[in-house]
Amino acid sequence: MDKAPLIIWFRRDLRLHDHPALQAAVAAGRPIVPLFILDPQAEALGAAPKWRLGEGLAAFARALEGLGSRLILRRGPALKVLRSVIAETGAEGVHWSRLYDPEARLRDSAVKSALRAQGHLARSFPGHLLFEPWEVETKGGGPYRVYSPFWRAVQGRALAPVLPAVERLEAPARWPHSERLADWHLGAAMNRGARIVGKYAQVGEARALARLARFLDERLDGYAQDRDFPAKPGTSGLSENLTLGEISPRTIWHAAWRRLHEGAPGAETFLKELVWREFAWHLYYHFPEMARANWRAEWDAFPWRGDNQDAEAWRRGMTGEPFVDAAMREMFTTGTMHNRARMIAASYLTKHLLTDWRVGLRWFQECLIDWDPASNAMGWQWVAGSGPDAAPYFRIFNPAGQAEKFDPEGSYRNRFLAEGQRNPPDPARDFFSAVPRSWRVTPDAVYPERLVSLDAGRARALAAYQGLRG
Repeated sequence: MDKAPLIIWFRRDLRLHDHPALQAAVAAGRPIVPLFILDPQAEALGAAPKWRLGEGLAAFARALEGLGSRLILRRGPALKVLRSVIAETGAEGVHWSRLYDPEARLRDSAVKSALRAQGHLARSFPGHLLFEPWEVETKGGGPYRVYSPFWRAVQGRALAPVLPAVERLEAPARWPHSERLADWHLGAAMNRGARIVGKYAQVGEARALARLARFLDERLDGYAQDRDFPAKPGTSGLSENLTLGEISPRTIWHAAWRRLHEGAPGAETFLKELVWREFAWHLYYHFPEMARANWRAEWDAFPWRGDNQDAEAWRRGMTGEPFVDAAMREMFTTGTMHNRARMIAASYLTKHLLTDWRVGLRWFQECLIDWDPASNAMGWQWVAGSGPDAAPYFRIFNPAGQAEKFDPEGSYRNRFLAEGQRNPPDPARDFFSAVPRSWRVTPDAVYPERLVSLDAGRARALAAYQGLRG
């Protein structure tokens, strides 16, 4: 049993650096069987996240091959697959990195109990977050509900150093059978959109690390000023890689923290944004219904509409509101959306179109390659007004005013709206190559009229809010 292998069950941790579960297995001197399981939770991913998962798995498999190892792919319920691979390899047990959404916690708890009951090693490790959600508490011993005090609570906390990248993995005496990634057809739901989004994605650990280095060298100093301007290359773009664990948040934190102490002016703002992600997971862990139910129960009485034709126009980037439509087309074309644009698009749907935030949440869940269940849920509820927002007023973003402030030259809108341009840029044209043919849209069509005037939409939303308060 001294050389019985260990299985590393990879999920949202497709990397070789700063990987506690993997490092612990290597330190034990065991042969390693890297395993990914396409279980019902992975099967349920939206079109773009599932496509991006396939791309990430392909890149990670190549990285493992470079170490003389391989990624074993199996499909089925997690516990059933793990038991099978343990039997085939004689593995002592399984390591994995923790996940914190309610479905993963329920699954992982059942797997751990069942494997241990059979005498197998089953260990979970941190790595997806900076801090475990149960480790950050208020003075009263409960979870935080407001971001600012959460930031103050974690900013000075000691954080373990980044673990070095694994450079060699010992192979097991016998490899178990692996399914073929191509046979899973993870990009099937993307149809022709996969080719377009693939032009913009930055897949894999190597690209994630290069992306971080480039951001720190070229963009960090101006981050605080540039991050709200969607036409500027002011953000890191690392959300795409963080969601699949192609880079660890701890790697990003330590790199930015060093720049902060070197005097980089944008470093603290960037660190706060990284902690915003942490806060989302803190809330999601303590309030697991956040993706399905209003975080503040009194909002159950708000008169949002369910799905409707206006929402369909919003999904297609055809509302007649240029900033909103540019945002929606950016998402469909690139698989991501600038954060300022996300707030504007979400506010327009929930306020001006008075449509339930869960309609928007589901569409983002379908279209974002950087989809993160906690950030998506918290972001939608924050914008809608039903979530953790400390502002003492009903927040309604005016798309025209936001465009004037954050896209004054119209560069962002022109990048993604082809209508009316004689020679629209590639991203604007790519939208029409990515969308379903059934939409019957072309770049030379007439741009649509507004669904609702901004003043009328705002007034309707305010009246609904007053009714809620009453």
